[in-house]
Amino acid sequence: MFFFVKVLIAGVIISFASWLSGQYPKLSGFIIALPIASLIAIIFSYYEHQDVEKTVTFTKSILIAVPVSYLFFLPFFFAKPLGMNFWLIYLIGLSLLVIGYFLHKYLINLF
Repeated sequence: MFFFVKVLIAGVIISFASWLSGQYPKLSGFIIALPIASLIAIIFSYYEHQDVEKTVTFTKSILIAVPVSYLFFLPFFFAKPLGMNFWLIYLIGLSLLVIGYFLHKYLINLF
């Protein structure tokens, strides 16, 4: 049952931000940029496992993953000057995320 509550909360936050992006795209972008999902996931993780060490490791992974995940957005900055279409931008961003995954894997093992 707790799993479904978590899914509902996450779904409501994402749906709200998506809806808000139609009226206030800048505000919606700011809301999504907030670590709301991380805050919720960290609380849920600790609540479920009651293990501070695992929660700290989880949080360190998030800290490293956040800047690495920005790789996805890089092609969007160059889309207009290079005349790229949406799907090309999106696929390049996804490809950069794959590279980011391996970068994250490497960095998390350092700490």
